[in-house]
Amino acid sequence: MHVVCHVITKLELGGAQEVAMQVVAGFDRRRFRPVLLAGPGGQLIADAHALEGVEVGTIPSLVREIRPLQDLRALWELVGAFRRLRPKIVHTHSSKAGILGRLAAWLAGVPCILHTIHGYGVTPAQPFWQQKALIALEWMVGRITTHWIAVSQADRRQGIEWGLFTASKVSVVRPGIDPTAFAARIESPERDRLRAMLGVAPDQLLVGTVSCLKPQKSPEDFVRVAALVCQRVPAARCVLVGDGALRPKVEALLLAQGLQDRVTLLGWRRDVAALLKAFDVFVLTSQWEGLPCAILEARASRIPIVATRVGGAAEAIVEGIQGTLCPAGDVRAMAERVCQILEDERFRADLRAGTQELPEEFTIQETLKQYQSLYAYLLHATRPSEDVMKLQPNRL
Repeated sequence: MHVVCHVITKLELGGAQEVAMQVVAGFDRRRFRPVLLAGPGGQLIADAHALEGVEVGTIPSLVREIRPLQDLRALWELVGAFRRLRPKIVHTHSSKAGILGRLAAWLAGVPCILHTIHGYGVTPAQPFWQQKALIALEWMVGRITTHWIAVSQADRRQGIEWGLFTASKVSVVRPGIDPTAFAARIESPERDRLRAMLGVAPDQLLVGTVSCLKPQKSPEDFVRVAALVCQRVPAARCVLVGDGALRPKVEALLLAQGLQDRVTLLGWRRDVAALLKAFDVFVLTSQWEGLPCAILEARASRIPIVATRVGGAAEAIVEGIQGTLCPAGDVRAMAERVCQILEDERFRADLRAGTQELPEEFTIQETLKQYQSLYAYLLHATRPSEDVMKLQPNRL
């Protein structure tokens, strides 16, 4: 049985975190012994420790912010953990854990080192010099990476363009979800009851989003879209599910726009599958992405989607069928499309009543299947011959 360590910076509510947890929970225990390592804190810590048969460890110094001395401690904490666990595979997620985790795995002599790109840490908001520095750092750590995984074809193409890897060293594996709860039907009386709990009357229309309140997701743009929509459609109400560092800015913008009675901040919720069934339109205003699981959840819930054309968003929905995509930051274009959908009752009803299922490639079952197949292939490909093993000392 091979030990497989997944490493992520923080177990907060997010697509990458939930994918990592579902994957380690679903491993074939006859072949793999799963371990999940993460920095301290996060809303999913208790959920992680509740995973049956999964060893969960905390790396105290592993934090998202760049702190050189603390990052060095985190590196050696990871090296120590890998030397104790002796994994055959280390699989990292997110930018900080990706850099430190892969370097630590190499120092500890781990034979297979993988990294999943859930969107790059290189973003449009960064100055040019910082972008170049981060690309160079990814390139250097890439030299010790056995294989890369991209969640979208867009990220795969970008990595090849930057020279981070060749086409043979990267696979596209989607960040799947379990669509069961999202695809479940809901009767009209139950939907009306759920909407009433959100303060939405039967004759009103609900526009919502689910995202962390951080720069990547641009929640201020959601408020600006909401302002334009509410101005044009008097029956419109909006909800924002999520929380984060930008909450004070979002609250101030709501006050400045006079939207306190039209837009509700729900904070973090664990009943997202139910809440989505109350939405008439789902909106995602991200500035950059890998492939957002929130779009997959909305698609599985049969809700019209208006999102920004970033990362793999165009690979997750069919334009004009499940929704539409607009340029990042184009608030007016997004608001216009939301209003068109709100004014098209038949389109909304037809989509909600439709039978189209989420494609298998976007399910967590397929993600798990592809990960395990890739692991088996890489373990076989990196297995040294008996003659070589006799000549090499144990690197651990």
